[in-house]
Amino acid sequence: MIVLSAEGVALVLDVAGPRPPRVLHWGASPGPLTDLPPAPAQDLVPSQGDGWYGRPVLAGHRDGAWRPPRFTLAEPVAMDGRRVEARATDPGAGLDLRTEIELTGQGVLRMRHEVVNTATSPYTLDRLACLMPVPAEAAEVLDFTGRWARERHPQRAPLRRGVWSRENRRGRTGFDAGPLVVGTPGFGFRTGEVWAVHVAWSGDHVHHVERLPEGDTVLAGAELLAPGEVRLGEGGSYRTPWVYFATSDTGLDGLSRRLHAMLRARGGHPGSPRPVTMNTWEAVYFDHREDRLLALADAAAEVGAERFVVDDGWFRHRRDDHAGLGDWYVDETVWPDGLHALVRRVREHGMQFGLWFEPEMSNPDSDLVRAHPDWLLADPGRLPRPRRHQHTLDLARPEVYAYLLERIGALVGEYGVDYVKWDHNRDLAEAVHDGIPGTHAQTEAVYRLLDDLRGRFPHLEIESCSSGGGRADLGVLERTDRIWASDTMDPFERQRIQRWTGLLIPYELMGTHVGSERAHITGRVTGLGFRAATALFGHAGIEADITAWTPAERAALAEWVALHKRLRPLLHGGEVVRVDHPDPAAWVHGVVSPGRGHAVFAYVQLETSASGRPARMRLPGLDPDAEYAVSAVPGVVSGPPGVWPEWASGGVRLGGRALAVIGLAAPLLADSPGTAFLVEAVRL
Repeated sequence: MIVLSAEGVALVLDVAGPRPPRVLHWGASPGPLTDLPPAPAQDLVPSQGDGWYGRPVLAGHRDGAWRPPRFTLAEPVAMDGRRVEARATDPGAGLDLRTEIELTGQGVLRMRHEVVNTATSPYTLDRLACLMPVPAEAAEVLDFTGRWARERHPQRAPLRRGVWSRENRRGRTGFDAGPLVVGTPGFGFRTGEVWAVHVAWSGDHVHHVERLPEGDTVLAGAELLAPGEVRLGEGGSYRTPWVYFATSDTGLDGLSRRLHAMLRARGGHPGSPRPVTMNTWEAVYFDHREDRLLALADAAAEVGAERFVVDDGWFRHRRDDHAGLGDWYVDETVWPDGLHALVRRVREHGMQFGLWFEPEMSNPDSDLVRAHPDWLLADPGRLPRPRRHQHTLDLARPEVYAYLLERIGALVGEYGVDYVKWDHNRDLAEAVHDGIPGTHAQTEAVYRLLDDLRGRFPHLEIESCSSGGGRADLGVLERTDRIWASDTMDPFERQRIQRWTGLLIPYELMGTHVGSERAHITGRVTGLGFRAATALFGHAGIEADITAWTPAERAALAEWVALHKRLRPLLHGGEVVRVDHPDPAAWVHGVVSPGRGHAVFAYVQLETSASGRPARMRLPGLDPDAEYAVSAVPGVVSGPPGVWPEWASGGVRLGGRALAVIGLAAPLLADSPGTAFLVEAVRL
């Protein structure tokens, strides 16, 4: 028996053999164990021969011939700290299977398999998944739907017998991607037991939960392979992405606490304060003129921005989205002296300089495609229909990869680029590489390109953008520093998108910008206070033509930037709290510092409330035995003082237990959708 445990979570494995490791328990720690628990065991690699009739973990064939694998341990299971490695073999099937399991210090489990073809005949792999059992108490499933500018909206259903499967075939993570969660009846943000799975992969993938008539229930995840995509010759191998499993007995916030802490413990996690960013896209779109961008840089510095990112439109032939994509040279007709004057101005203001790329794509109307039509990821005889006037480049071709590495590297070197916004604006369709499906090879090539650029330029930070939030996963986050959560800046939409993106992604890795008064995608008009309060909770920035704002508006924006900088250590290092508030029209969420000495909460009115008198605003997560000074955060972010509760005029002193159990009178916002109220608590 092997027991891995950390932060109240335990994995108990039966490793006696001859079968590969079997899971006796995964979940809350049972305390010390001296013998195998008398509980049913779940094979990590179950087979029909052993009585498993669920979805197979491993599936494949040899040119149509099939011999079901029956693995046995080839050597004793090795354990090193909280890490386990097992090697199993089936000489008759001509396969070896290596399994790695690790329980992180934060109680998050991750697993991956590697299959090796030990026979002389080729083996076509159809599927290789990682699974974990969940108990019968799991009765509901939560996953996500989404589309462009409306990413990651939750949907819940009873967990019934059969398979609930979410499959993505878009060649990127997807607008609807997120952890697949199951839990006890009625689980919420702060209550209930929950179990989740997430595939750390930026290509096609599948998450599923299956409950068999016999009663077995498993969570599983895998890369979703197309027919013939992975074909292994003798000695050839395939390794799955890491599949992450997380559990919590304190609801969804408990999952986030573990996942966020795990990400923050990474060696490559951003260690410096996240710069307030000015992005030029919704400020100028394709209207790139040196005088206009110089003025925007001046205005950005005036309000306190720390990074200036030039978005789409700076390269050759790029006056709209119909042409130029792939021609990664500064457009001499727009920038006759290059970007040097703009970069110099940005540096004079003490800001970092960033540049937008979409390396994986190209317009048919581009010098690149005219010269190299064979560089597209497609069947040469019949291209798929363009999306956004563009096709995908085949990064698995060495010459394509070399071109992109040289061009991006040359520009980063010439201009001292600090930050790359890496975009990806279409799904992969009919992705054919050398006559076989190419999504797997494309995803691996993208990862290599990101890794190579980071290796050449260790200072370089990269943002993962994919039509907004279409590539937000733990695979891409191994090599990037920020996720762009959505292309919409509408704060009503952003409140929902950021809430659920934050289930996996901590605020310091989630891009959140203040946009224009009239949202460019939805057309909805909102006040600066609501936009600012929404963008506060994230890696904050600005995306609007603030040169056209009034002095009073820019002063209010500068006030918000200063507030964000003051709260930044808390927002980017604290524990996310999402309150199970009784009024669905109003949300309460916040961040509590690791030592529970400091917190900020937002009361957000999204719709008109059924009741005129608001429900109390409870503030959980604080030290129950400490006393706090609680005050309203003044300024533009907290709505008009006329609707503030009486206590807010001078603040109040209350204990952490009282704030969690009784709470505070909430602001009178029942008829004021699009308004927020911020509360700060400091331990005395």
